[in-house]
Amino acid sequence: MSAPTLTDFVLANTTLAPVPLVPEVLLHSAAEAMGLWELTRHDQPPFWAFPWAGGQALARHLLDNPGLVRDRKVFDLASGSGLVAIAAALAGADVVTANDIDPLALAAVQLNAAANGVTVSALDGDQLDSDAHGADVVLAGDVFYDAEITALVLPFLSRAAARGAVVLLGDPDRAHLPRDRFTACARYEVPVPLTLESTETRSATVWRA
Repeated sequence: MSAPTLTDFVLANTTLAPVPLVPEVLLHSAAEAMGLWELTRHDQPPFWAFPWAGGQALARHLLDNPGLVRDRKVFDLASGSGLVAIAAALAGADVVTANDIDPLALAAVQLNAAANGVTVSALDGDQLDSDAHGADVVLAGDVFYDAEITALVLPFLSRAAARGAVVLLGDPDRAHLPRDRFTACARYEVPVPLTLESTETRSATVWRA
């Protein structure tokens, strides 16, 4: 799909609505996942179409603690809808980059950033071999959902922390989160779509590397 078609697809299959735990942020969100996944014909589920629990917790934490990102260069890994990146921008970050490998996610990021009146740069492609482009703060919401992804993401996050970047994660107690590698900062009870999580609320923790 070309860029205009991607944008049209996101608009046609979502509704602009406030995020439950972060009502300051509006997102183009879908009602359910499976039908949308079939429409995209992608290998990846439509992560961009929903405010996931880990991302909601991390976004809430940034807005409540803007000093974490204010006037800093921020890199949001596996950005999905752009929720965390948008929260960083609203909290006063100087430059925000939202990275995702799904072109539909990047289209959603741009639409959602515009809906919230902030500027977020959308960066395509696998950036896990990079240094997060020298960002002062590296953010990741809900990235530990399987063992393969965890094995890929951990070295990236570890390198960022080793060079002095602030590394913050949002995670709803996924089984693959290596808790011994991080320090818990805050915990939230997050409203989530019942169709995605088989529950209406999930606990999610913000961690720092």
